[in-house]
Amino acid sequence: MDAFAPASVTAVFAPNEENTRTRGASVALEDGVTISLDDADDSAVTVDGEPASFDPVEGVLDRLGVTARVDVRPDVPIGAGFGTSGAATLATALAANERYGLELPREELVERSRDAEVTAGTGLGDVYIQDTGGLRYDIGNGRKRVETTEPVEYSSYGDLSTADALDDTELMRKVRTEGSTVLDSLSDPPTLREVLERSWPFAQALGLPTQRVVDDVARVEEAGGAATMAMLGESVVAVDCEDVLPNRTTVDTEGAHLL
Repeated sequence: MDAFAPASVTAVFAPNEENTRTRGASVALEDGVTISLDDADDSAVTVDGEPASFDPVEGVLDRLGVTARVDVRPDVPIGAGFGTSGAATLATALAANERYGLELPREELVERSRDAEVTAGTGLGDVYIQDTGGLRYDIGNGRKRVETTEPVEYSSYGDLSTADALDDTELMRKVRTEGSTVLDSLSDPPTLREVLERSWPFAQALGLPTQRVVDDVARVEEAGGAATMAMLGESVVAVDCEDVLPNRTTVDTEGAHLL
């Protein structure tokens, strides 16, 4: 049983004190994660056929009460701010629900996937944008969605540990403060360009961008586009530019689905 979930980039976020709920703005990408799920006596995860530790995927299988072998095939780098953990987890939940006839509603599968991610420390809410696609945002009055199929360019140089960031009390204090300021300033609805433009100062205020990220954002801006750093990874996502960054895709509007 195969399933797909789009990658996603969070441009800005502001979690509550307990890290149990977060406001933010994220975009889904047509480059994503495909999983293949097969029967197994004990759960196991591989990435492109190679054994791997993938806690949220194993966690969602446990929450669904099934065992399976899951192969994760990502189009984007793992751990680099593209929500691959959430995408793999949500796609696994959809496939397991179908393969084992669980007949759980989609909303329940999304919530169990989110719980598995939060417990593993790999994300706070990526599965919500990956569920629906598009541009999703929450500026304080609930999650809303903008339908868009804009071209997006991105670059990636490496990973940053989401778990370490979520455990960094001082960093998360800055995230809450700076992220809230950005989210409070966004239009309702915002454009993707507006989200990226206003999120770049947020990333800079956190002190996270490396020189490679800074250079890529500058090149995008010089070309008339807007860009920011993916949260959390040494990656850049941009709009309104062409052939500035090495990878080009579009905004996904379908969301996670069976193949």
